[in-house]
Amino acid sequence: MSKVLSFVAVILWMGLIFFFSSQPAVDSKELSLGVTEMFLSIVEMAAPDSDLFMENSHHFVRKNAHFFIYFVLGILVVRALRLSKFWNKKDIGLAFLICVIYTISDELHQLFVPGRGAQVKDVLIDSAGALVGILLYRWLIGLRNKRKA
Repeated sequence: MSKVLSFVAVILWMGLIFFFSSQPAVDSKELSLGVTEMFLSIVEMAAPDSDLFMENSHHFVRKNAHFFIYFVLGILVVRALRLSKFWNKKDIGLAFLICVIYTISDELHQLFVPGRGAQVKDVLIDSAGALVGILLYRWLIGLRNKRKA
């Protein structure tokens, strides 16, 4: 059952990514500005003398959102593969390939969304996030297996 649920989680997460990518540029910017304002208010509470500017922070938040969303996708994909019969020494490569194909398709999808476009930089950020998630997951599984042995 957990094998099926792990693939459902991958599909739902991909659906969430598709939903965010389907938002016109105006709506997407509004959402990310809200997240940026929340980020800045938290930073201001933690470090009142910090000198962060909204436009620099907005870019930082947007690009880190790309990284984080695909970081989670990488973890979900490699976990689903681990729980399935596809698990072998090529799991990292297969999980990464799935994530890269999805990030490319996501950027191409944005060409058809008003005000949005495809950016190679976003594909690289997304792919890096997925790879870090995949490698972190594999490392943690390896640690767990060593402790069990």
